[in-house]
Amino acid sequence: MSTPLNKRSDPRAHWFLVCLAAVLTCGGLFLNGYVHNVVGETRPPADDTGDSATLDRVRAGGPVVNMSGPRPEALRVARRTAALTFDDGPDPRWTPQVLDVLRRHGATATFFVVGAHVAENPDLVRRMVAQGNEIGDHTYTHADVTTAPGWRTRLELSLTQKALAGTAGIHTRLVRMPYSSSPEAVGDKQFAAMRLLASEGYLTVLTDLDSKDWSRPGVDQIVRASLPPRDTGAVIMFHDAGGDRSQTVAAVDRLLTTLDKRGYTATTLTRAAGLPSAHTPASTSDKWLGEALILLQRASSAFTGSLGWILAAAGLLTLLRLALFVVLAWVHARRAKRQRRRRDAGHRRGTTRWPAPPPVTVIVPAYNEEAGIEATVRSLVATDYPGHVEIIVVDDGSTDRTAEIAASLGLPGVRVIRRQNGGKPSALNTGIAQAAHDILIMVDGDTVFEPSTIGNLIQPLADPSVGAVSGNTKVGNRRGMIGRWQHIEYVIGFNLDRRAFDLLGCMATVPGAIGAFRRSALTSVGGVSLDTLAEDTDLTMAIRRAGWRVVYEEHARAWTEAPTSLGQLWRQRYRWCYGTLQAMWKHRGAVLERDPFGRRCLGYLTLFQVILPLLAPVVDIMAVYSLAVADPLPVVAVWAGFVTAQALSGWYALRLDGEPASVLWVLPLQQFVYRQLMYLVVIHSVATAVLGARLRWHTIRREGTFAPEPALPEVTTGR
Repeated sequence: MSTPLNKRSDPRAHWFLVCLAAVLTCGGLFLNGYVHNVVGETRPPADDTGDSATLDRVRAGGPVVNMSGPRPEALRVARRTAALTFDDGPDPRWTPQVLDVLRRHGATATFFVVGAHVAENPDLVRRMVAQGNEIGDHTYTHADVTTAPGWRTRLELSLTQKALAGTAGIHTRLVRMPYSSSPEAVGDKQFAAMRLLASEGYLTVLTDLDSKDWSRPGVDQIVRASLPPRDTGAVIMFHDAGGDRSQTVAAVDRLLTTLDKRGYTATTLTRAAGLPSAHTPASTSDKWLGEALILLQRASSAFTGSLGWILAAAGLLTLLRLALFVVLAWVHARRAKRQRRRRDAGHRRGTTRWPAPPPVTVIVPAYNEEAGIEATVRSLVATDYPGHVEIIVVDDGSTDRTAEIAASLGLPGVRVIRRQNGGKPSALNTGIAQAAHDILIMVDGDTVFEPSTIGNLIQPLADPSVGAVSGNTKVGNRRGMIGRWQHIEYVIGFNLDRRAFDLLGCMATVPGAIGAFRRSALTSVGGVSLDTLAEDTDLTMAIRRAGWRVVYEEHARAWTEAPTSLGQLWRQRYRWCYGTLQAMWKHRGAVLERDPFGRRCLGYLTLFQVILPLLAPVVDIMAVYSLAVADPLPVVAVWAGFVTAQALSGWYALRLDGEPASVLWVLPLQQFVYRQLMYLVVIHSVATAVLGARLRWHTIRREGTFAPEPALPEVTTGR
């Protein structure tokens, strides 16, 4: 159907914004994964070996190594001097406790910090410096510099320096390689890394005594491993982050007491080795860059955390919706069965509300429907409804043979009205004005009815409070993958969603493919409005707000032709979604009305057809992110759980409709193409609406699924 609402092209600039948002999202996730040692996750390196005179010189030397000259120079700390060093911090729980212990004992230490932790805990770094402690570089993400490429090592060191500049206004000349220990363990790989570190201006710090506190062997064992023999000086390695460090805190307290009794001085590494301070002032530009880095890291962390909460909330809402709608569908099916039995009993007793079958007018708006109009009209004429049926085909300025084909059939009760193109709503209003009866049925020109459809569809109108009835639309061309996906969507949408909407009194749409209306209901809302591209949704909301009931009749089946390509599907759903947004905005005042319809209907549409689809890319991005940087099993398990839940609800919906469940094999594949297409349609539609553009009516190419024979696909009702 074509309408001249506006001839401007759809806006395209918003796709740049969508891509930019996707890039920023991926960038934020990558940065958060990187700084938390998830992207580029490092593991303890394999044994590092080597045999050379230079290595022997390093192994025989002290723990402070200067590799800037042609030959390595090693330094030891002074006698009766302990240089306590702490790796992997700062940690918001354990580092303050370590600092408290040092202050009580009047001691200072050297902290080899991880840059990412510095950005997360800037106050702790400032406290370290204020208490006279020393800072060293331990890379930004605890990366193994012996296996990392040179650019990665330089990046790790530089980022840490920027973080230190942004927090404490300093740089440091000390570095300790992650996973390093004593000089005796240095091999070829560590030696090469130390050369690279020296070229960047660093002194490499190893250790004399490794407390092995990371293994939590007990306080006594940590103290024994940390005590220097006799009166020698020592660089002692501890950890103030990376796990439970309660044993470390207790061991440091006891060790400092013991060292004090032995006449030791516990101080920073440079003081212990007789070197100038490791700290140098950072430039103003580095301070600004450091502050920007800290802000960016915190933003990425907050963003990732919020995405996690959004993902959890979206998943929970989706599961709750599925569970609720299955329960409501079950209740509706039982109620509908009871009502049908009472209706059949009334027919047998002759006590129905209608003493005789009321006459019905069927309106078929048609624009370029030559491929399927014959099948549509023939199926309407072939009805077994005992009352009089008038069929009006309104040709809305077709440029093909639609009108000629409909007129040439010569079928009884069929009238063809030709008019200039004005859009589907105008065509429907023309049909309504020309209709001879008060019960009106609207059907699209690509749809065919079963013989019993008309009779079943109008039955609920026997209740004078009912103003409109939604029928059960089914996909006729379901052989291809796209057709099967739409078939599942239609069955679930009609047999779960519309049943629930019927019970809750919040039916949003009587579909254009099949709907019955009371003329007085249409008159009360001024007919079909031209305000939106989803005239069926707009009309349904208006009728409901006017006080009429809108119900669903499952046995009134109509077979329609669904789009056969992704491009055609996009055009159709884009129009539907945009039109629904227009209708929601037009009827936004319903949320303030006494009738709960507006709050239920618009609340549901806003949450499940706008907000969650807009957030749906988060699910895919987070899933890919988790598969790439973490254990894939939880992601696969969650995905399998959702597919299973959807399959179970789909099976029940198919069972309610008497359809075979074998089609569910395509449901997992639906998650990889169809789902993405649907949420991109929502993004596109929302962007179009926000930008204030008016969308043209998108016509769909008809394939003539039901032509030339009007035979209907067989369906087993299971009843």
